[in-house]
Amino acid sequence: MRVGIKKSLCLLALMGLSQFSTGFAKEAASQSQINDDRITIEKVTEDVHIKMITSKGVIIAKLDFQNAPITVQNFVDYINAGFFDGLIFHRVIDGFMIQGGGFDETMSQKKALYPAIQNEAKNGVSNARGTFAMARTNYPHSATSQFFINLKDNDFLDYSRKSDGYAVFGRVISGMDVVDAIAKVKTGNSKGHSDVPRETIKINEIYLIETPLVD
Repeated sequence: MRVGIKKSLCLLALMGLSQFSTGFAKEAASQSQINDDRITIEKVTEDVHIKMITSKGVIIAKLDFQNAPITVQNFVDYINAGFFDGLIFHRVIDGFMIQGGGFDETMSQKKALYPAIQNEAKNGVSNARGTFAMARTNYPHSATSQFFINLKDNDFLDYSRKSDGYAVFGRVISGMDVVDAIAKVKTGNSKGHSDVPRETIKINEIYLIETPLVD
């Protein structure tokens, strides 16, 4: 009788281990599928695509090397350095834009790796809904790592005779629903900053990918 009980317990333990192993394998396979499309490019010579994995979902974007070569190369350099991984969207204004690439979840600013770049806002590309653009200070050539995604057509941010503008260097091609979901989070003040999401919106990782089917 005791032998039978022991055998039953062993079988249950093995079944549980098998289910755990299967679940772990599925999770690992799923993670592998997420990363299978990863590529590496050091020197950019044409338009490239990126995958941004956030805590709200995945955003895929096309970076416009043709119209913003300096900005795209700079952004790719930061991607290759793993700079964005673990940072957050620290500024969210519904109906305007979402901004990230400079602060971690404690609202501590991460030091830029490279010198500020030339402002390419004079490239004729408008700050339309779904476009990526570089954030900067009042000085036009001060952009480093911080970027924003426009939630609507913000043409007042474009270059003009009266404004140096904000350089557009890419656009969302998939995951605009994720961008809109981020825009809807509640915000407040934190460590002297306004419009900070009450919940952490993390950029888990950004990496380069092959040209997707939808471009």
